[in-house]
Amino acid sequence: MTTITLVRGDITRQSVDAVVNAANSSLLGGGGVDGAIHRRGGPAILEDCRRLRASRYGKGLPTGRAVATTAGELDARWVIHTVGPVWSADEDRSALLASCYRESLRVADDLGARTVAFPAVSTGIYGWPMDDGARIAVETVRAAGTWRPPASTERRLAAARLDSGALAWGQPGRRVGPPPAHIGRRPRVRRD
Repeated sequence: MTTITLVRGDITRQSVDAVVNAANSSLLGGGGVDGAIHRRGGPAILEDCRRLRASRYGKGLPTGRAVATTAGELDARWVIHTVGPVWSADEDRSALLASCYRESLRVADDLGARTVAFPAVSTGIYGWPMDDGARIAVETVRAAGTWRPPASTERRLAAARLDSGALAWGQPGRRVGPPPAHIGRRPRVRRD
């Protein structure tokens, strides 16, 4: 079973197998969550990102895709970098945002990661409205599940913003169960 826990706090302080980074396509660090992960994780993350740029991602990581590197000094084994879309009032890019979460989970499964912490991808400088970003994140992570045994995994949605927008994720510490019954599964909500 996949458990989703909503966390309000600093994603760089999560003790998990994999931390997801809301990266820019260059993979070479930036501001917001990306900069915080690179600063706290140290130079090993940037070194791995440079190797990726020199080999498979010479033109950068495409939006909606994900790739893993070492976690450096973070309390994690891996950083999974994903590039979120810039929000647009004229074009629906929600499928690209959902892809960030699905692709990150695919990479996590490939690595054997059982615990994964996600930031609120695209809700910072990329301008995605927090309420909609939170909805897409929860629905996508909840529906994705995992294919790797053992089926017991934990996904943490860590709202990196510490203002009132972080509350869009829901009650901090709340565990979110499987998808609603209309998706073909029985609803269950756990609370700490």
